[in-house]
Amino acid sequence: MGDFNHPDICWRDNTTGHEKSRKFLECVDDNYLLQMVEEPTRKGALMDFSLTNKEGMVGNIKLKGSLGCSDHETIEFKILRTVRRVCRKLTTLDFRKADFGLSRDLIGRVTWEKVHYI
Repeated sequence: MGDFNHPDICWRDNTTGHEKSRKFLECVDDNYLLQMVEEPTRKGALMDFSLTNKEGMVGNIKLKGSLGCSDHETIEFKILRTVRRVCRKLTTLDFRKADFGLSRDLIGRVTWEKVHYI
């Protein structure tokens, strides 16, 4: 939640004209985040976002006017459900049971000259 200063982003189309905003959009997308605010929050631009990683987690978003001398709208929202933390047994790998000979053999078969790196 906050003022991210990317007024050029079109959230409906997920597009922008500026490199800095494009990188921000890629970061949001790469981290599977959803932007929940839909109305302009400062001088006709959508500048203040509420990002979440779970659909249905944030709702009832309302703009409530500015606070003090700010030219930004305040945003009221509700967290619709809580995430329960369940104590689970942590699964770890037992490397003592690994077949390192097989691993070396499989890695040795890779034609590294043909591998494309991103």
